[in-house]
Amino acid sequence: MVGQGVLKECLDDPGVTSVLAVGRGSCAVEHDKLREVIHDDFFDYSRIADDLTGYDACFFCLGVSAAGMREEQYHHLTYELTVRTAETLVELNPNMTFCYVSGVGTDSTESGRIMWARVKGKTENRLMRLPFKAVYLFRPGYIQPLKGIRSKTRIYRVVYTLVGPLFPLLKILFPKYVTTTEKVGRAMLRVASGGYPRNVLENRDINAMAA
Repeated sequence: MVGQGVLKECLDDPGVTSVLAVGRGSCAVEHDKLREVIHDDFFDYSRIADDLTGYDACFFCLGVSAAGMREEQYHHLTYELTVRTAETLVELNPNMTFCYVSGVGTDSTESGRIMWARVKGKTENRLMRLPFKAVYLFRPGYIQPLKGIRSKTRIYRVVYTLVGPLFPLLKILFPKYVTTTEKVGRAMLRVASGGYPRNVLENRDINAMAA
């Protein structure tokens, strides 16, 4: 869902000249600036390495819900997959800016009681040690999908069906904890092109950068 939002903002931004979308299936979007690569193994990029060179930024939006997962499985799909991708990209594009979608409540100490927060924190910490031009860690709270975007995760679709009509009220009551797919995409673009004083962007930073 976040990836769909970021893609839309990239394609709408006149400052973006070219977009490469890498996924297991087509994003079903046609645009002059967009090129797709279908790839099913996010632990081995050797087959498509040539396609991944020459880019200024990576907006890494791939993720899974921790609901019902064992820590070993979640660690494999969150930490190991993300780090493998990042290590490949930094080798091919050392001047790249890497933007990672994490989440509010991420545990940078890696020692808290909440499993997903520990794993996300470990992932963030490892990314910060890679020699990219810059690494920015986005920690959004509740994300409202806009512009026809729908989550592929059933539980999220149920949540948005229930909470979506209340979003105008949530923006008033909890402005520090809610955002939209549009704002996340805009914030990523602005941070990638102009930087930000901090490497970690909480929800309020995301909304401020998108304003």
